[in-house]
Amino acid sequence: MSIKTPKLTVVGAGPGDIDLITVKAIKVLRTADVVLYDALVNEELLDYINPEAEQIFVGKRRGCYKYQQEQINELIVERAKSSGHVVRLKGGDPFIFGRGAEEMEFAANLGLEVAVVPGISSSLAVAAYQNIPLTKRGSAESFWVITGTTKDHKISNDIELAAKSNATVVVLMGMSKLPQIVKLFQAEEKNNLPVAIIQRGTTPREKVGIGTVDTIESIVAEKELKNPAIIVLGEVVKHRQAILDIQQQFANDLKG
Repeated sequence: MSIKTPKLTVVGAGPGDIDLITVKAIKVLRTADVVLYDALVNEELLDYINPEAEQIFVGKRRGCYKYQQEQINELIVERAKSSGHVVRLKGGDPFIFGRGAEEMEFAANLGLEVAVVPGISSSLAVAAYQNIPLTKRGSAESFWVITGTTKDHKISNDIELAAKSNATVVVLMGMSKLPQIVKLFQAEEKNNLPVAIIQRGTTPREKVGIGTVDTIESIVAEKELKNPAIIVLGEVVKHRQAILDIQQQFANDLKG
């Protein structure tokens, strides 16, 4: 029996809607010998995996870790050397706050072949599904994508810098730091800046809260919004309501 080459492919599963995974990602899942998948991966995607492959859940749910990161790294290498092709399936894009780069580096240092299949990031797709463009002529010329919580469990210093700009600001993993984020934008006199918070975006369980820097905390409390969610701050948030208004006007005209 031939020995398979130990290999790791890090694959982005997209933001939640199973149709947002790429064709290439599906092809890779069908060649897997082992798949390690995270909590934010839509489990319907597991149907695309090679039926003979071992499936291992390594994610975190409600603060409980099934595996620590060091254990995941070691599991990748152990399974690759014993079974062959390991696919590490991650929500969103594995290179955007997904630790995919760290896992690839660890595996490469121990002799594994490594590859990556990019995924559609929640920072882009979740906003887009709510008709919120991150850039728009006359509203935003650029955008920041920032982690709300650093590895030291502190708010990122980049949010303070971003608050000084006219760019759209997208914060991932930032719900626990929302009061601090609000204060940073208020300090820049952006009290009326539009804000959107989208929980479980692109999925049937999606929930949305729209407000301003001054009102968003009360809206979050009212709608009971929580992680996983993204925070979008910027004038582009107004585009969502503009589209709704246009659609409503057309509907009224048809009735009328």
